[in-house]
Amino acid sequence: MLELEWPWILLALPLPFLVYRLVPPANKNDAPLHIPFYGQLSTLVGEERVDMDIHTGRRLILPGLIWALLLLAASKPVWLGEPVTMQDSGRDLMMAVDLSGSMEMNDMVLNGRQVDRLSATKNVLDDFIERRRGDRLGLILFGTQAYLQAPLTFDRTTVKTLLNESGIGMAGNQTAIGDALGLAVKQLRQRPEQSRVLVLLTDGANTAGQISPIQAARIAKEEGIKIYAIGLGAEEVVERSLFGTRRINPSADLDEQALQEMAQLTGGEYFRARNVDELNRIYALLDELEPTAQEEETFRPSKNLFFWPLGLALVLSVLRAALEIKGLRNRLMKWQTLIKPTLRRRVAR
Repeated sequence: MLELEWPWILLALPLPFLVYRLVPPANKNDAPLHIPFYGQLSTLVGEERVDMDIHTGRRLILPGLIWALLLLAASKPVWLGEPVTMQDSGRDLMMAVDLSGSMEMNDMVLNGRQVDRLSATKNVLDDFIERRRGDRLGLILFGTQAYLQAPLTFDRTTVKTLLNESGIGMAGNQTAIGDALGLAVKQLRQRPEQSRVLVLLTDGANTAGQISPIQAARIAKEEGIKIYAIGLGAEEVVERSLFGTRRINPSADLDEQALQEMAQLTGGEYFRARNVDELNRIYALLDELEPTAQEEETFRPSKNLFFWPLGLALVLSVLRAALEIKGLRNRLMKWQTLIKPTLRRRVAR
């Protein structure tokens, strides 16, 4: 069904006609210099004056049509599709992903090759997001600062795209876990109770920000937000150098105690992901969260159509200009044809 979002703009349709009829024409006698050459030339060649009003109506048809098309485009025409009903699970799930410098540690194995922690996270989250049909998903990216990358939405494709376009260090190299929690609370507190869930993924400890993770978790508890914290990173890797090999713990900076306390405060859970398989199993467990039933939501998909009348107005404008140029050329050729023999007769006299 065709619908105009701003139909009141069409009230301006008679405006050019009103200006043409009500505004007096410019006074031609005000010109500082008047040369009646063309009038005398018309008399000279015996041509009668043409009453321009005869052709006025025909000449205004094309500009009037262009004006109407421009107004139609400005009124934002849209095509509304058939109503679509979406089953709403009632779950509002915000994901907070760590982009600090430590996420570039290559201690994850994906498809038989070593990858950094963020690449492994993106791979697992892609499938997790795709399975969240009916859930509202949001995305927070944090490092030294926390940023809302995607508000709560049903558009899973956009959330995945924004996650995959993120890069290590783009939010700073430190880790502001508390600020990320505070931002998530701000986004979730307006949603219905018993449906507010935050999934926090980090590989370190809080080293930046304005609020501590525990303080933010207490606020989340008051708002009825459940936190599921995931500590990411291997516990042992072999480092080779000129002096031999040694085993190190790349997750030595992970503050598991704080993550456990945050999860317990809000009624959530803490998970430890040492490799991609464990990370997959964790997100499979998160898939088992019980949804809160709510009413179904109905919407009508819409498609903008303003570019059709706008494009047609552009084509007609070009056509109008071409006709004016052609008319001017024909008049010049006609004057040239009439002037030459007339001037010869006048000279002969």
